Amino acid sequence: MKKYGFLAVFIAISLSVAPLSAAPKPENRQVLFGETHLHTVLSFDSYIFGNRNTPDDAYRYAKGETIKHPAGFDMTLSEPLDFQSVTDHAIYLGMLPAMHDPKLDVSKHPISLEMRKAKSQQERIGAFQKLFPYLNKSDKPDELVDENIMKSAWEDIISAANRHNEPGRFSTLIGYEFTSGPEQQNLHRNVFFRGDSAPSLPFSRIMSPNPEDLWAWMDGLRDRGMDSIAIPHNSNGSNGLMFMTKKWDGSAMDMDYAATRMRNEPIVEVTQVKGDSETHPLLSPNDEYADFETMPFRIGGWIDSQPDGSYVRQAYLRGLEMAAQGKGNPYKFGLIGASDTHVGAGAFDEHNYWSKIGLVDSNAALRGSVPMAKPNPDGTKYNVNNFHTWGASGLAAVWADNNTRGDIFDAMRRKETYATTGPRIKLRFFASANFSRNIENRTDMVKRAYQEGVSMGGDLTVKGKASPEFLVWAMRDAKSYGLQRLQIVKGWLKPDGSSAEKVFDVACAGGKKPNRRHRCPDNGATVDLKTCKADAKTSAASLKTVWQDPEYTKDQQAFYYVRVMENPSCRWSSWDALRAGVPPRPDVDATIQERAYSSPIWVN
Repeated sequence: MKKYGFLAVFIAISLSVAPLSAAPKPENRQVLFGETHLHTVLSFDSYIFGNRNTPDDAYRYAKGETIKHPAGFDMTLSEPLDFQSVTDHAIYLGMLPAMHDPKLDVSKHPISLEMRKAKSQQERIGAFQKLFPYLNKSDKPDELVDENIMKSAWEDIISAANRHNEPGRFSTLIGYEFTSGPEQQNLHRNVFFRGDSAPSLPFSRIMSPNPEDLWAWMDGLRDRGMDSIAIPHNSNGSNGLMFMTKKWDGSAMDMDYAATRMRNEPIVEVTQVKGDSETHPLLSPNDEYADFETMPFRIGGWIDSQPDGSYVRQAYLRGLEMAAQGKGNPYKFGLIGASDTHVGAGAFDEHNYWSKIGLVDSNAALRGSVPMAKPNPDGTKYNVNNFHTWGASGLAAVWADNNTRGDIFDAMRRKETYATTGPRIKLRFFASANFSRNIENRTDMVKRAYQEGVSMGGDLTVKGKASPEFLVWAMRDAKSYGLQRLQIVKGWLKPDGSSAEKVFDVACAGGKKPNRRHRCPDNGATVDLKTCKADAKTSAASLKTVWQDPEYTKDQQAFYYVRVMENPSCRWSSWDALRAGVPPRPDVDATIQERAYSSPIWVN
């Protein structure tokens, strides 16, 4: 014993002086707001539309600095973000600046020569469309690809992310966009890496347009210690392909497919500039708030996008049905929002909106919100495009242990995330089979909620005849409008194996109670379109409640998510019209209700 006495004392002193760090407590998690979808000069379309902002410029903007729009005006955030990722297109990454550099061979290509001549809006759009046949190729790399140029651009993206990463203050995620879209049917994903390293070249559409091949590549990286996740976006423009019931090759989905998809795609982008993808009025006819920022077209054109298979609520319902059939649930994902800006700076505010694609939609007349100086040949007075169907959205919100790359990534993987259409609404959502009595008024509410139940993105098992309880707490953005109502959207399996959905108002502004139809009474909300002044008889800075599902039945398979609704306010197009001194465009909504969507909680 004497032989080891000194060593034992030394170890004991060392442990007492420097104990192992305690695991983070979930009740101490902080909500962080960020941008997970933006393009810079290195994206082919962004460059064509006049953007010359670099990844460094995009990060400076996110931190609160002012940068220039391609049209020359200033762009500044109302307040800095907590995190961001630059997600330039992997396909033709960095190739457009090269195609405009006369010293490089690729600049001699006929497409390069034509794009350099483009000056007007229509010429830029025409040059962009000239690339479509190349984008939709599925064979080996073409003559517009120089792998060395693409690798150099990818290294620039990684270097910028590492330069601007400030753990604890501002985090950057290394990422890019996988761009797959047969016949303009959007199957795009943004891919993010957990740590400080990334592969030498991202997996792109040139390698394969099949998302299942992307997942196989990601699994291969994960086996070598490099974790990543992919986030689908604009399912609304996928023409039903994003949430199919069959695999890419038409074969049946199975448990392995579901596990692979969820391992690689735990969250989905539900709202952004090119429309909202929560649900569609044809899919949710009993939801009076379903027709929100509905963009009816496929991406990049005028072809209608089929709603069936294109919206997340229906995907959740399909997931329940497929799980009951023994196929697993490939659609058990959480939610975030993003902007998809192509000027390096997201326009999240309705009253300060610059749309998305640079010189092509840089003013109100170009984006179709006010009449043009000269009418069209057919006498119509608005610019002919679909930009008026776009929206000033959105932001990603995560509940993370700390503001670091790893903690933000881990929050995404466990789906403790939510989306907002722009306002920084704070939202908590928990479920339990037996919350403490009066938990919503306790000082240790959040701690008990984690101990007694699960948070958004989680799974709850309810035994016996108990009915699940839900704790919801939303706080308004002080720079936006007051809250009008909290809603819980439920989807469930019926005894015959089919699915159903229902929306419940669970808390109302002014302390009012939902009626028998589970709806809040009218709160007298109005918007004066001559001034864009919004008003309401009741308006809440915070809404909090514990709600128990009155229609739950024993062993029911269900999902629940929260939709937070602000009071109505002027849409960006009405703000454009107000500044121009003209009435709002009559064929678009003059007002909107900004909102937030939580990730679901699945029961049983």
